[in-house]
Amino acid sequence: MLAHPAHWIAQGFGSGLSPIMPGTAGTLFAWLSYAVLSARWPHVFTAPNWLAIIVAGFVIGIWACHRTGRALNSPDDGSMVWDEIIAFWLVLVLVTPASFKVQLAAFVVFRFFDMVKPPPIAWFDRRFKGGFGVMWDDIVAAFYTLLAFALWRTYA
Repeated sequence: MLAHPAHWIAQGFGSGLSPIMPGTAGTLFAWLSYAVLSARWPHVFTAPNWLAIIVAGFVIGIWACHRTGRALNSPDDGSMVWDEIIAFWLVLVLVTPASFKVQLAAFVVFRFFDMVKPPPIAWFDRRFKGGFGVMWDDIVAAFYTLLAFALWRTYA
């Protein structure tokens, strides 16, 4: 992980090195970092600033995941969790402020869509390769999560 800054980013500052469910560990890291940064510096970590961070993080993630995938000889290695981090930050910035229970529900729903990969997520996963492919399928999982929450809030 420390061989190159791209690996440090792609592997979620070490969260992707979890021996058990690295994608879930990366998503938990995203949740914790979002909560801590937003609580500690609320005037800096505003919704518009988070969105700018997410866009920049997506672009950086394309590079970092591509480089790390090549170095590991595994284009979508399980240890690369930057895609989960960026995608779950997107979910959180659009569902918060919310209670712990709502954030937990967002976590569970996001992980469901990320693991199950319903259409067209699986199609994107097969079609797009390299860093963009790694990053994009999780953005689609975030979209599905946000759609589920929009429907839930509309009909609940």
